[in-house]
Formats: sequence, C-alpha cells, structure tokens
Amino acid sequence: MINPVHPSLIFILAALALPLLRARILKQALLLAVPLIALADLMSLTPGQYWTYRFMTYDLVLGRVDSLSICFAYVFVVMAFLGTVYALHVKEDGQHAAALLYAGGTLGVTLAGDFFTLFAFWELMALSSVFLIWYRKSRQALAAGFRYLLIHLFGGALLLAGIVMEVGGTGSLAFGTLQTGTASSTLMLLGFMINGAVPPLHAWLSDAYPEATVTGTVFLSAFTTKSAVYVLLRAFPGSELLIWLGTIMALYGIVYAMIENDIRRLLSYHIISQVGFMICGVGLGTELAMNGSAAHAFCNIFCKSLLFMATGGVLYVTGKSRMTDLQGRDLYRSMPLCLLFYYVGAFSISAVPLFNCFVSKRMLMHAVAEIHLPAVYLLLNLVSIGTFLSISLKLPLGTWFGSASRPDAHGGIKAHELPVNMLVAMGMTGFICVLIGVYPKVLQAILPFPVDFQPYNYYSVMTWTHVLMAALLGYVLMRRLAKPDAKINLDLDWFYRRGAAHFMKGCYYLAGRRNDLQGAAGRVVAAAQWACKNPMAALSSFSSGRGTMERYDPDAGRQAIGLGVLYFLFIFSLLLTIFLLSAG
Repeated sequence: MINPVHPSLIFILAALALPLLRARILKQALLLAVPLIALADLMSLTPGQYWTYRFMTYDLVLGRVDSLSICFAYVFVVMAFLGTVYALHVKEDGQHAAALLYAGGTLGVTLAGDFFTLFAFWELMALSSVFLIWYRKSRQALAAGFRYLLIHLFGGALLLAGIVMEVGGTGSLAFGTLQTGTASSTLMLLGFMINGAVPPLHAWLSDAYPEATVTGTVFLSAFTTKSAVYVLLRAFPGSELLIWLGTIMALYGIVYAMIENDIRRLLSYHIISQVGFMICGVGLGTELAMNGSAAHAFCNIFCKSLLFMATGGVLYVTGKSRMTDLQGRDLYRSMPLCLLFYYVGAFSISAVPLFNCFVSKRMLMHAVAEIHLPAVYLLLNLVSIGTFLSISLKLPLGTWFGSASRPDAHGGIKAHELPVNMLVAMGMTGFICVLIGVYPKVLQAILPFPVDFQPYNYYSVMTWTHVLMAALLGYVLMRRLAKPDAKINLDLDWFYRRGAAHFMKGCYYLAGRRNDLQGAAGRVVAAAQWACKNPMAALSSFSSGRGTMERYDPDAGRQAIGLGVLYFLFIFSLLLTIFLLSAG
C-alpha cells in the first residue's frame, strides 16, 4: 500500500513547479489536477495521526485526521478546485502559485495536531494570501495589502506568544481544547479572532477583500475566516464569551452590509455577519451547535464564493463595483447567466428552503433555542432577515436592474457574458448549493457528531417562508430607503488608517526633535573642547561678552626665542660636544 502524502505538500510542490512549465495547457492541467489529487489523498485517510516526527523533546503531528478536521479539509479542497476553474483564464503564474500556497496553508492548519505545525501553516496562509490582493496592481490594493499583512502578522505574533506560554506551562505541543481564562489561551484566542474578523478586530476584511483580484477574492472568502472557525471549534468549544461575540459580529456585519454601496465590500461585511453565526455556535458548545457551526461554514464557503464569483464577474466585465455606477445599465440583459448563478448564491445564504444554508441555519437556530437564549435567537433571526434584504434584494436590484442614477449611466460600458470557465465554476458551485439544500444527508454524513436533526419540518419551513415574504413586502414598501448611496461608510479601519498617519507624523516630529537635541549637545561638547584647549581665550571671550569661539591656535601664546638664549644653547652644545670627545 502506498503511504499517503500530506495534502498541503501536494499544493506547495505544485506552486513551486508551476513556473517551470512552459505550455499553458500543461499549467492548466496541473492546476486542475492538484485539488483532485489532494481530494483522493484525503479520502484515503482513516481517522488517526499521520506524519508524526520527533523534534527535540516534542512530538510534531502534521496530520490529525478526525471527523472535525476531515469535514473542513473536504470543503477546502473542493473549493480550491472550484476557485481554480474560475481562475483558469488568468495568465499570471504568480497569482495561481499564491492561491495554491494559500490552499496548502489552509489544509495544513486544518490537519495540524501540534502548535508548531499550526503556527507554521498559519503564517503561510497570511504570507501567500496577501499576493491575491497585491496582484490587483492598483494603488488601493497595494495599501490594503500592506495593512492586511501587518494585521495578520500581528495576529500571528499574538498566537506565537500564547503558544510559547502554553508550551512552557504544560510541556506539550499538542493542539487541542484549551483552558479559558489563562494568559496563554487569551493570547491565542485573540490571534484566532483576528483571522475570524471578530469586531473590533475585523476591519482588515472589509478593507482588503474588495481590493483583491477578481479571482483572488473567491479564495480569500473561503479560507481565512473559515479556518479560524475550525481552530475555534478545536480549541474553545463552549466558551460563553463567543456566544455574545458571535451575535454582535452577526449584527454588526449586517448593519454595514445594509448601507454599503460597493458590491464586493457589501459581501465582505456579509462574511463578518455569517461567521458570527458560526462563532456563536462554537460558544454554545453542544453537539448540535458545533455541527451547525461546521455545517454553516461548509455551506457558506460555497454560497459566499458563488456570490463573489458573480459580483467579481460584474467587475471583470464592467470595471466597476459600485451600485450607483452600475444601476440602470440593464446588465441582466447582457449577463443573464451571471445573474442566475448570483441568485442561487443569494437564496442559499438567505436560507431559502431547498438551498444549502437553510439546512445549516436551522440547525444553529434550533441549538440556540435548546439553550434558551431568547435575545440571541431574536437577534440572529433579525440578521437573517437583513441578509435576505441586502443580498437577495438590494444588491441584485442595484447591480443588474435599477434606474439610472445619472443621464450618462448607459455610456462607456459594453457588457457581455463571462468566459466559459467562470460560468462553469459558478454552475458547479451553484449545483452544490442546491444539492445540499435538497438532500441534506450529503452534508450530514461528514459532520463532526452524529446528526439527529430534520431541518425540513412543517413548522420550520412555513415559519421561515412567512418571514421572508414579510421581509419582501417590507422592502417593496420602503424601497426608497434602501436605495444605494454613493457616500463612503466609515468603519473601525478609519482609526488605524488615520491613526497610522498621525503615528508616522509623531515619529517624524520626535525624530526631528532628537536631531535638534543631538545638534545642541554636539555644540555644547565642541564649546567644552575649545575651552579646555584654550582656557585663557575662553575666559577672555566670555568676560568681554562676545561669547564666540575663536579658532584654536596652539602657537598663539608662545614667545619667540631671544638671541641670548640662542647663544647660550649654541655654546652649551659646543662645550658638551668637546667634553664628550675628550672623555672618549
């Protein structure tokens, strides 16, 4: 029997080999083959530990396969394949290599059984994913990428500090459930929360994702935040703090999504909102809640990626991403398939029955009801209504439909349907969204815990259908209030954007004052040296009130030798010479 290869290694080696291939057809074949090979590799693994090594006095476990890790590993590999199909038309090897390394890092985090392996792949994710932003090659993308990288490196530093403290205290590198309330676990939780985009540590996501490449955003939306959900499920199940953080997160994201104008930034805020559902489930800690979190992460990866594929397609064709620039251009006529696939993703994330997120959200909401948290239950239902309003109504009507915002709105753009590979990727992703919605057992079979929950009961379907119909009626009656606004919405990233600028100004000011102080000290030292070399001149200068330093002349105080002294020295030297000669 052939020993399995670490799935991350497959992606990493492919990223290194890709630039060496000359023919484009070979590059595309490699890109498509890598996720499929990794998927087959994963399917050959049985529960247990793989690729274990001894390092000093510690055990490194590069592969821990259990029901939780394999669930996330499957969805990450499948999404890597779909994202690759969507990006197949991209000719830049660097962008493909970054995506492969990013996927490999995500799988490494998912299968990591020790802290060292977790941290190494955690940093690989940050360093590789930033290139998916920079490859946009715009000034805004460059700045957003630097901010993204700095924040994630800061999160990695927090994680490393927590790991060092944890290993120092326990003597073990094993990555598992952590005790809350300790300094080490708090630092690690903060590091995980940064990747999970938990407010107020979330602003990097809505800042950077809209500036990424059209294809890069698809990978970004699938990997970073969902891998954070995985590590939280692994390390902090049942932490009550996460219930409230997740609820606040869900509400915070949907409020900003409701008022956002940029379509990709709107979806970025929606990532924050939907991850809030998952983190809330982690905090609940019951088997049903954790199944719901894993299921919602699984479903959300597909429907959110599909939404980014469709809106990225709009940006790819038109070069614009603001609803105020897109509405009234009748894109539904020139991009009907893109609109169709968008609605599949929109209905999925809005938890419409027969679409995938209905299955996962019903599971989460039932878990909240079992714990008897009415405030959380009410708020999450309100967030779900906001999701339907913003994703299924506001965004498509403001992008593919809508009245023109200015007289020249129809000029300058000749829209057309997307390339075949992009449509194929959207079609496959949409099929998965519908398949899970229609046949939930496909998903339930790979969840971490045994599933004894039926989402399609009469009460759930009818209640949620009535809620969506009421939300639709409310939108029709108050549609003018939901009209896109061209203004820029300020978020917490404003503080570190402006704060960083003021910080740099403060640094420059302090550097200037330091230079002034150093110059003054230099002048004091020079004056002291001058006074020591020529004290009489110094006293004369200061007593006269001039206070100026004259150039030091070592011969200034010396008198010329007189003729008498000269004669004496001559005669003395002559007599001394005669004496020495006579003595010899």
